[in-house]
Amino acid sequence: MLALLLRLNSGNLSSTDNSNLSEAAMVTSLAVDGCNFFKDERVDAPTTRPQSIQELDVRLSVVEDLALKILYLSGSLSISELSEKTRLSFEVAKELSTQLRTELNCQVTGVNGYVPQIAITSQGRARAMELFSQSHYAGPAPVSLESYVEQVRLQSVRKMEIHADGVQRAFKHLVIGDETLRKFGTALNSGSSIFLYGPPGTGKTTIAETMSRVVAEDAVWIPYAIEVDGQIITVYDPAIHKRAAEAEPESRDERWVLCERPAVLAGGELTIEMLDLQFNPVTKFYVAPIQMKANNGVLIIDDFGRQRMRPEDLLNRWVVPLDRRIDFLSLSGGKKIEIPFEMLVVFASNMDPAELVDACFLRRIQTKIKIGTVSDTQFCEIFRRVADENQVAFEPGVPKDLIDFIRGTMKQELRQCYPRDIVNQVLWAARYEGKKAYLDYAAMTQAVEAYFLARP
Repeated sequence: MLALLLRLNSGNLSSTDNSNLSEAAMVTSLAVDGCNFFKDERVDAPTTRPQSIQELDVRLSVVEDLALKILYLSGSLSISELSEKTRLSFEVAKELSTQLRTELNCQVTGVNGYVPQIAITSQGRARAMELFSQSHYAGPAPVSLESYVEQVRLQSVRKMEIHADGVQRAFKHLVIGDETLRKFGTALNSGSSIFLYGPPGTGKTTIAETMSRVVAEDAVWIPYAIEVDGQIITVYDPAIHKRAAEAEPESRDERWVLCERPAVLAGGELTIEMLDLQFNPVTKFYVAPIQMKANNGVLIIDDFGRQRMRPEDLLNRWVVPLDRRIDFLSLSGGKKIEIPFEMLVVFASNMDPAELVDACFLRRIQTKIKIGTVSDTQFCEIFRRVADENQVAFEPGVPKDLIDFIRGTMKQELRQCYPRDIVNQVLWAARYEGKKAYLDYAAMTQAVEAYFLARP
């Protein structure tokens, strides 16, 4: 399935030397803590909890059916517990229990303090079984599609203001030039789309992930689920949506969760089917596609051009979303719904963009940034940082010897991944031999022989 942004690069970031770095970056760590990367106008959040059924943005039948299914699964619960399970206020839960009692679907079995305890009746059980045949969803109450659209628009990534000092803090562990940082900052402020391209091993994926950390410092509201024509679409995904550290208001609408701006990473496993609503024929409700889960955050398409679908298929699917910031999703009956496409989309590829997609698609990707290789000085600094982090002592001449081997013997450019990969080879060999890792010329020779393909 999808590789989420929980996948982090195992190396460390290098810094300091910024000479001749306009097109180079080395990424080796995502540790960025305690920084406010940008100024952002605080969005008006769903801080007011509906106190009556009339104040809800969904129909009575939707929450009533949900309450009955929850009661069926629980057997017996208090009004407070019903409120907690549905994420509705106590007042709304009390109204729902009254409605269910009026229809003889539940009955009061006792009182815990001043709070009634209710249980499902045989008639309610039969009705609940009918409802489960239509949908097994029995989670928090959904919000309406209209409320979701409005909130996503309010939280648009285009409303962020990201400044130079914030970007520099976020990328402080990368060897990267001021000009490239300026490009990153400009692209992030666009709230649109970015194409990172360049040779393999230059850190494009982790640069994209670091960009997402800049965005993630802000908090947005994500609904547990939305309702469309009686159908449920789950949106909140704990594997993707990380709860914000800041406290949620006491009076909030608990059908929404305050989270960091989300980040989703999809690689070569991405298919065209994953970009539409995922209907489960067993549970009979929908799961939002990756771009919907990434709304108000970042969606990274890694290794673009190597997916199981052709680049042209993605082009045709996303021409309108990238241009007009709206997307159309299909329900199983054929009905289409319109949702916002409010995210920063980052495409990362080691292929030539001009050969990969046509000019129509490239026009819709607002910023193109080439991530190139590094100079000798940068390479040595990266090597030192990686060795220090892994506590690997090395002879002073080893970095230069490695450069001579890569350039002279292998006829290759200096890529940012090489120091990390060579140090890893030395660590693995030392572990096998049961001794402390030390990088001298002999250890380097063994490492490069294991890492690089032999030249014919």
